[in-house]
Amino acid sequence: MKVTVVGAGAVGATCADNIARKELAQELVLLDIREGFAEGKAIDMMQTSALLGFDTKVKGVTNDYESTAGSDVVVITSGLPRKPGMTREELIGTNAGIVQSVTENILKYSPETIIVVVSNPMDTMTYLTLKTSGLPKNRIIGMGGALDSSRFKYYLSQALGCSPADLNAVVIGGHGDTTMIPLINHATWNSVPVTQFLSKEKQDEIVAATMVGGATLTKLIGTSAWYAPGAGTAMLVESILRDEKKLVPCCVALDGEYGQSDIAIGVPVVIGKNGWEKIVDIKLSDEEQQAFAKSAEAVRSMNSVLELA
Repeated sequence: MKVTVVGAGAVGATCADNIARKELAQELVLLDIREGFAEGKAIDMMQTSALLGFDTKVKGVTNDYESTAGSDVVVITSGLPRKPGMTREELIGTNAGIVQSVTENILKYSPETIIVVVSNPMDTMTYLTLKTSGLPKNRIIGMGGALDSSRFKYYLSQALGCSPADLNAVVIGGHGDTTMIPLINHATWNSVPVTQFLSKEKQDEIVAATMVGGATLTKLIGTSAWYAPGAGTAMLVESILRDEKKLVPCCVALDGEYGQSDIAIGVPVVIGKNGWEKIVDIKLSDEEQQAFAKSAEAVRSMNSVLELA
């Protein structure tokens, strides 16, 4: 198996490190536009192999897409963060150009690959890839819901004093502070609804904390998070390469599911060797369905900035 991670920044490098440590692929290519940057990260990772006991071969390259040939999965993390004074339209326009260029170059050498999109705004970048790549929709996956759901489980575990691994909790909708929908009424602790243990006030507090989870970290550390995003992306890669059929909330193309079409947005899907293989329909309450429709409307507003032919 071969995996390429495009973008050797904090998220991309953390994702690559997780993939290497778990030996998910025989070969891992880390690609970046900065001269020598990916090469240095790759050498650093390879120098941990004797200490950690993995045999994945990690190779760093500068804009050498030929080295990515034959990749089974490609992770795209490249793009710019939003800077002070930058409008939403400017951010989308800049990152859309980057993501589209990366996708075109990747597909020249790996036409059968599965693409995992991490670049922000993630829902819009996933939709762009869907519309411009020519790939079947099941081979394009946006990572955001996996990360948001992990954050949801963290806040629930802190309130319940339990292991996050014992929790089932999902976040659907857009990957944004005002668009994500933590489904507190569907969350369980070893099959027992968490609402049995938490007051309504505490439930609302957990939902609110989850929705601003990314912004909270940015405020604390001065930049976007990378450990959890990198681990969440590696988890998706693992489910694909090992055909694990994990049920994970991801940003995927909808065609009538959840009452939405012509959009890529977060819903629970089964992840396996073919990419996303099945959308799982959770029975939503009227309030949750209305929240999902509102989230979809906000994502469409973001998508409208794209200049699609």
